[in-house]
Amino acid sequence: MQQTAPEGQAHGRGPVPFGPPGAAPGLPVLPELAARLAAAAAHAEPEPVGGGARTLDAACGYWSRRGLWTDPFHVAAAPGAEPLLLALLAATGGDVLLSRPCAAWYAPQPRLLGRQAYHVPTPAECGGVPDPFALLETVRRVREEGGDPRVLLLSVADDPTGTVAPPELLHEVCEAALGEGLLIVSDETYRDTVHDPAATVLLSPAEMHPQDVVVLADLGAALVPPGWPAAVARFPGTWRGAELRAATLDALAALRALLTPPVAAAAAHALAEPETVAARAAAATRVHAALAAALHATVTGAGAVARPPQAGSHLYADLDPLRPALAALGVTDSVELEDDLTARLGVPVPGGHRFGDAPDALRVRLSTGMLLGASEEERLAALTAPDPLELPHVRAALRLFGSALAERDGARR
Repeated sequence: MQQTAPEGQAHGRGPVPFGPPGAAPGLPVLPELAARLAAAAAHAEPEPVGGGARTLDAACGYWSRRGLWTDPFHVAAAPGAEPLLLALLAATGGDVLLSRPCAAWYAPQPRLLGRQAYHVPTPAECGGVPDPFALLETVRRVREEGGDPRVLLLSVADDPTGTVAPPELLHEVCEAALGEGLLIVSDETYRDTVHDPAATVLLSPAEMHPQDVVVLADLGAALVPPGWPAAVARFPGTWRGAELRAATLDALAALRALLTPPVAAAAAHALAEPETVAARAAAATRVHAALAAALHATVTGAGAVARPPQAGSHLYADLDPLRPALAALGVTDSVELEDDLTARLGVPVPGGHRFGDAPDALRVRLSTGMLLGASEEERLAALTAPDPLELPHVRAALRLFGSALAERDGARR
């Protein structure tokens, strides 16, 4: 389970331990991945900047199976999505446009480079992709104020909302962004965690505009354990894409952001998606889907509002309908709400201010990880159970969460 902020830090204002891939406790490590990592532990030579041949070839195969052909000269790997995005933004220059809300780790990246990050509201049906008309208005306003917007960072399978952008909206947003000369960076970390692929269509912007989109994926969401930082990026198959990759590798070299040989070996094996890895990823998606649906039912049953989750292990809840009861408890903004629910539940419950929302909005991101269990045995049971909601420890965790909301709604269950 993720740790809360160290003692003595200002609550809600310290380091953000809620970055990618974002699940709280991880599921047990797949034995064959652990074996690959252990077998490479004696390798003394570092991996090349941007990843070795085996990792890059495996990444090419991974994307080709998803209809995004590429070659090793347009792929890069790094120890996690954060340094990879930081290097990419250093290579692009200019300011960055983000959806509101967005992943907690997005906005700090351009700010570390002395750039500006501008949030754009999302439409009612999903998060992760901004409203196209609001995007155009934001670009116009930023340029009038002397800014230099160059990058749109979006996520089609979104953290924190757990929603998937419909193809028609994605098309409109991409057309608007490209019409303004923006480079699109598509964070597809959660693309392999769609709860019901038969009912939810996930389209990558790179399928529509392969010459203008960089695809980014942190492998810790679906393929490797969260504690083994590994991420890959796919650049456009053009001279511009090759130049952007080269500049990104220069930045990675300056940061010395290299995959370690053990993690590289495990990541390459996972990216090849042998049957056991694919089966584990599918099982993890099934359990997170069941738990996310249960969280959604509990949240909406208590009178709060949340979009139905479609991917990943998150749910973004708006507790504004409970504002009078929360105010009676001294909770008036998302910082106080984060403190209140984190203390009540014993797990981190990050407030909406972490994700770009205004602090006075009573929003929080909930993770299915808080229902998986405290021990490896409980988490393995959740992974393998025909119905994880029937497990005693899962039912107990759901009851605790439901009672916390009920008390804040002024009701008793």
